Amino acid sequence: MLTTITELFERDLNKLIAEIESYKDENDIWKTRGNISNSAGNLVLHLIGNLKHFIGATLGHTGYIREREKEFSEKDIPKTQMIDELKETISVLKNTLSHLSEDELTKDFPVEIGGKILSTQYMLIHLLGHLNYHLGQVNYLRRMME
Repeated sequence: MLTTITELFERDLNKLIAEIESYKDENDIWKTRGNISNSAGNLVLHLIGNLKHFIGATLGHTGYIREREKEFSEKDIPKTQMIDELKETISVLKNTLSHLSEDELTKDFPVEIGGKILSTQYMLIHLLGHLNYHLGQVNYLRRMME
């Protein structure tokens, strides 16, 4: 199961990298349209922060300190820097998940989520779903801007 989860995170983070690379105009990464409140860039920063926090820091003890407000307020970070940070996130996830055992998946995730104790496996699947939700939004925003 851990191998599958790790492969899916890597696959989908690489899809996110491909989406960001596909933006013809780098400025469009930071734009929104209509009632959409978050740009593709801010969604990417949010995913990086979310994964480095919940997987890297919580499970892997990396020391990463999340600044969630900045995920939605920072702007105009160069595309190459975001791609580098996504690649670093892949590395953090692969390293962290490679040190977990299959038995640890059934144990409680170390942090309550929404006032609930969840298994580590449940939380990892939840985080993968969260990644894919925002990946779809980034894809849609990119196509809207073209």
